[in-house]
Order: sequence, then structure tokens, then C-alpha cells
Amino acid sequence: MQLLSFRDHADLTIRLGLVRGVDRVVDIAASAAALGMTLPFDAADMVSLIAAGAPARAALDELARRAAEDRPLAGLELLAPIPRPRKNVFCVGWNYLEHFAEGEKIRPHVKDMPEFPTFFTKAPTTVCGPYDPIPYFHELSAQLDWEVELAVVIGKTGRDIAKDDAMAHVFGFTALNDLSWRDIQRRHGQQWFKGKSIDGTCPMGPWIVTRDALEPDGLDLASLVNGVVKQASNTRFMYFDIPTIVAELSRGLTLEAGDIIATGTPPGVGHARTPPEFMYPGDVLETRVAGIGVLRNTIGA
Repeated sequence: MQLLSFRDHADLTIRLGLVRGVDRVVDIAASAAALGMTLPFDAADMVSLIAAGAPARAALDELARRAAEDRPLAGLELLAPIPRPRKNVFCVGWNYLEHFAEGEKIRPHVKDMPEFPTFFTKAPTTVCGPYDPIPYFHELSAQLDWEVELAVVIGKTGRDIAKDDAMAHVFGFTALNDLSWRDIQRRHGQQWFKGKSIDGTCPMGPWIVTRDALEPDGLDLASLVNGVVKQASNTRFMYFDIPTIVAELSRGLTLEAGDIIATGTPPGVGHARTPPEFMYPGDVLETRVAGIGVLRNTIGA
């Protein structure tokens, strides 16, 4: 199942949609009203849907079977599936084997593979839609970099989650790009938060694919800039797998329904190239994750 958030231009409200086929969308609120269904969640809030658990899934399954009307996907303004996360986006640093290797010239003092994942976060204000322009702050920096990532969306609240139970806490998956202003990131040493949290640096979407509809191991993922492939890898090369990430992050820290975890980026980032490469206004960034979809964001002024 694919679930998305979109803006209805008739009244400018945010609405939830259920993708039908490849190019049609069921308006969840409108279809439920037409069928006389009472939904167990707020049909304008993806986190409410996620938190509702099994009753929400039952309602969605019924809508998928019975909804008589749908809308063309191409006519919708898609937002990030969770347009404004309730918490920071959790992120894993250095989680692809080749990405460790390409970073050696930047951090030659780091020789051993880590025992635990490295975590940082991005502010909720970084999140933007799958086709939104990315703000470009000339006065801030000229080192805007790309990082394609598979993201996990938590479905069931938990703390101290056992690795064997981790996937039961996952609602689904989406694609995102952990855009980074590199000199701002380095300015603060190992505290990456500011360089990772500039507004608009987390395009996400185009929807959430539920856990039952996607096997996250073995997914191709890529970043392209102006049609040129910059990153191309596969999730099977992740050093820490998703159960390990969820289990380690949840130690003493409650993960809640709607929390987002970016699982790390493969090699090919701009700042590790010779010479370094960055993005500038007018460039088009494409983020591709197999089984999920494509984000297409133009770097703006």
C-alpha cells in the first residue's frame, strides 16, 4: 500500500491519499464520507493514521476495495508524506561500506569500523515535498551536497526494542535526500546538526510504502544531478541493517509512531569527490529508491 499527503487546491487543505494502480489516488476523507465510513484517524494527518494501527489499516483496506472514485496522480500537489514531523528526523551517519572508504581522506584518524551506529538529527523544518524547490542561501555557503537515503517510518511506539522485534515496529518506508551544507557541517566539529538542518534540506516522498508491500533489503538507490548519476548503490551494502538501527536507537529512547529514521547514504557524495562538487541554483536533483519512487527537486534562489 502507498500512502501520500497532498494539498487540495479547491480549499488549500492537506488531505491523505491512497495510491491505486500506478497513476490514480483515492482521496481518503472524501471516499470515506461517500461510503458513510467513520475513520479511526484524522484524515488530514498521516501521523494520526499511522498511530491508529490495525483499525486504520482495516479502514484503508475497505476503502481500497470499495471506493468508487479516484483522482489522477498527475493533478495533485504532493507534499512530504509527513509534511511536518512532530520530532526531528533521526539519521544514521556512515552506514555504507564504500562510504566509509571514500571518507578516509576527510577523517584519516578514523580507521576501525564502528561498533555502533552514529546518530544525528535534522530539524522538522528541513522537510519538504518530493517536487519542491530547495532553498539556496547564497550568504550562508556554496557547498550544498546530496545524500540519497532509504527512510524508515515507525508505526508502533516502543523503547528498548529487541532486534528480533524491530520490524514489527516499522510502519513503512519512504525516500529522502539528506541534503547537507558541508562547510557549515564541518564548522561545528562532530555536532552535525546545524549543517544538516538548514531549511528545505530533507525532500521526502513521494509516499510511504507500507512494510508489507516492500522488502527493504536489496533496493537500488541513486542520486542524479542534472541527469548525471552521482550515487548508485543498493541497500544490501548497509553496514548496520534496519533491525540493528531501530534496536540501538531505541535503547533508553522512546520511538513513537510517525518517527522517521534515515538509514545512511552510499558513496558518491560531492564533498568526497576530486575535485569536490556541489549544487547551485538551477540544478535539478533526482533521488531514486527502487520500490518507492523518485523525488525531483530544483535548487532554487
